[in-house]
Amino acid sequence: QVQLVESGGGSVQAGGSLRLSCTASGRTFSSYIMGWFRQAPGKEREFVASVQRSGISTYYADSVKGRFTISRDNAKNTVYLQMNSLKPEDTAVYYCAANRGPAFKLDIHYDYWGQGTQVTVSS
Repeated sequence: QVQLVESGGGSVQAGGSLRLSCTASGRTFSSYIMGWFRQAPGKEREFVASVQRSGISTYYADSVKGRFTISRDNAKNTVYLQMNSLKPEDTAVYYCAANRGPAFKLDIHYDYWGQGTQVTVSS
């Protein structure tokens, strides 16, 4: 069992930055692919980014590529999402999730989820 706790959400103006963190319980964090998803009001949850177990390989949705960076620190059981050049359309609840693999782009591939953290970007 893995428990995930996100932090770092908040309100920011367009063009600003936020860094989300997600800390996992347990000793097996490094064995999971980690991902970030988001869900805006009235929309389906969508993939944002993922990072493989070693932290070397990362993948991004086209909508955030070049603006967001996912990273992980296996020693701290933590995954991060650095969000720069934020846009109003980035407003959503952001969730981190853990996945045994190998598939990683759909929410159905993920086994454990955090409670979510709100990100609001104003124009």
